[in-house]
Amino acid sequence: MSFPAADRIDEVKLSLAFLPLKTPVSDAKVLTGRQKPLTEVAFLFCEIRTAGGQEGLGFSYSKRAGGPGQYAHAREIGQLLIGEDPNDIGKIWTKLVWAGASVGRSGLSTQAIAAFDNALWDMKAKRAGLPLAKLLGAYRDGVSCYNTSGGFLSTPIEQVLDNIDEALGNGIAGIKIKVGQPDTATDLKRLEAVRKHIGMQIPLMVDANQQWDRPTAMRMGRAMEQFDLVWIEEPLDAYDSAGHAKLSAMLATPIASGEMLTSPAEHWDFIRQDAVGFMQPDAARVGGITQFLKIMAMGEQRHLKMAPHFAMEIHVHLSAAYPHDAWVEHFDWLAPLFNEELETKDGKMLIPDRLGLGVTLTEQARAWTTATEIFRA
Repeated sequence: MSFPAADRIDEVKLSLAFLPLKTPVSDAKVLTGRQKPLTEVAFLFCEIRTAGGQEGLGFSYSKRAGGPGQYAHAREIGQLLIGEDPNDIGKIWTKLVWAGASVGRSGLSTQAIAAFDNALWDMKAKRAGLPLAKLLGAYRDGVSCYNTSGGFLSTPIEQVLDNIDEALGNGIAGIKIKVGQPDTATDLKRLEAVRKHIGMQIPLMVDANQQWDRPTAMRMGRAMEQFDLVWIEEPLDAYDSAGHAKLSAMLATPIASGEMLTSPAEHWDFIRQDAVGFMQPDAARVGGITQFLKIMAMGEQRHLKMAPHFAMEIHVHLSAAYPHDAWVEHFDWLAPLFNEELETKDGKMLIPDRLGLGVTLTEQARAWTTATEIFRA
């Protein structure tokens, strides 16, 4: 069988940009002294162009530390895309990961690869004349969405309640607040105030950001059952799959986890043990959409629900293409980076009708760029 002459990649542009947050935020990791408040998010942007004029945009990110490291690794391997057929996404992913295999096939190296991979999928959908969700085979035109950015522990409870009203007024279905403070009674008091404010019909989730040990997680899980939560997120260390499995078996509330994992193998460790009711992969952390699709296939076989972490601009498409129930996390932080906005209506984040991922970079994103590298044929 013969194919038409394939287009070839003839330019790859890498950019490192820092998105400043309007207000620094803190979760349980900050209150327990493990991290500093979050003030900015680093983004690795990858723009790919072919000899035929096709374009693709992808990105990965890092919070607090690691952004310059991702950019440095991407610079080392970026030249390897030149001359490749952009349709051969799996082949290219394997080529890139083996180029840096001495530093591992997960972690920072695959997070750098994610920017390339996501750009290739963006281009592939554009070449097909489709939004990415439609290319993958969408099950729905809109995905249930919940807001996180208004419920950080650094936000006074009165402001949290105002943020909730604003989110619900903007067509968002659910609310997630942070827990995991050293004083667990304060967590329960804040949670009680939120549930009283929104009533029992609005979906409510909590996120402990890995700050409980197993006994505390069990006690808090049982104490929070009265609030009818959709899930309890990261109650334990992100790699404690056995502990999460025990909690999942003993609590009525589903457990959600997975945002910190950086490979399909790490996700499989949780999935095979029935450690989560909601898996939470992040396309930017697991190595891009290519690897994310493998995790989706694993979760589908176990009939798990899915709630990808952060980066709604990518995850709204992937959640729409997942056959079981899915949520997408609404963060308004990234709005200054993109010219386009995602629409929320009646509790759903709608699949954009634009091609590919459906986003383009703003001039502000360019202005926040601190380093750029271009590879050409």
